[in-house]
Amino acid sequence: MEFIKELWQFLKVRKKFWMLPLIIILLFFTLIIVFTAGTAIAPFIYSIF
Repeated sequence: MEFIKELWQFLKVRKKFWMLPLIIILLFFTLIIVFTAGTAIAPFIYSIF
């Protein structure tokens, strides 16, 4: 939780709000890869990349 607080403070202080969508998209793709690694969906996910 501390990392998220520090990241938010960094974005707020440095006015780097444009980085927020990039972080969210990367987190989303990471979760998709982690949760579908052992399923039948995995070949379709890996073909995207």
